[in-house]
Amino acid sequence: MLNKVPEVTIFFWVIKIMATTVGETAADFLNVNMHLGLTGTSIVMGVVLLGFLLVQLRAGKYIPWIYWATVVLLSIFGTLLTDNLVDNFGVSLQATTAVFSAALAATFVSWYISEKTLSIHTICTTRRELFYWAAILFTFALGTAAGDLAAEGLQLGYAASALIFGALIGLVALAHYAFGANAIAAFWIAYILTRPFGASCGDFLSQSPDSGGLGLGTVGTSALFLGTIFALVSYLTVKRNKVSVPQEEV
Repeated sequence: MLNKVPEVTIFFWVIKIMATTVGETAADFLNVNMHLGLTGTSIVMGVVLLGFLLVQLRAGKYIPWIYWATVVLLSIFGTLLTDNLVDNFGVSLQATTAVFSAALAATFVSWYISEKTLSIHTICTTRRELFYWAAILFTFALGTAAGDLAAEGLQLGYAASALIFGALIGLVALAHYAFGANAIAAFWIAYILTRPFGASCGDFLSQSPDSGGLGLGTVGTSALFLGTIFALVSYLTVKRNKVSVPQEEV
């Protein structure tokens, strides 16, 4: 089986951040505008996610549209997971942040004990891929809780939260590229931080000016970012096909 995840390039991070933004705004859109409610939205998105996850697991190689559709759906479902705990069950943002931090740590420990690596460059077995997707889900849920805790719980506001998490991502990049920090650790820390960064950007764009946003709304913000993700994934698919054709003909 070939590696099932994409190379970590600038396109990877751009699409990933946009996927996290869509996770925030689409969850709000389905919950509020479509009147599905948190529980109904969670059930619908859970079923859709399960379908795409099965398709992704059965694929024998990395296929851009399947992979990124699964990421977007995980982003939405991870957001709903946290929102359900906070809004429906009254769990505090501090507690959800702690719980998902522990769940993510447990996933990494189990992954490392089982596979002796946390590298994303060798996601070439079903077991490694299951660890990978579990880690992705918990990073989204943790990022949502941490982002909401910073923006709402600590009353920093959406713009300030985005700047803070963006600066932290910059520090991680600096630590890796300038000071040789471990690549795997830097990747996963940046991956976690992009979730609250993307969510804060999404809230800043979609929320009303009275709430500290620009007032684009969840529909406009979701459509803008989904359209951009579609364009980038289409470009990567075409580019990948052009590169792979000569190799297959050899």
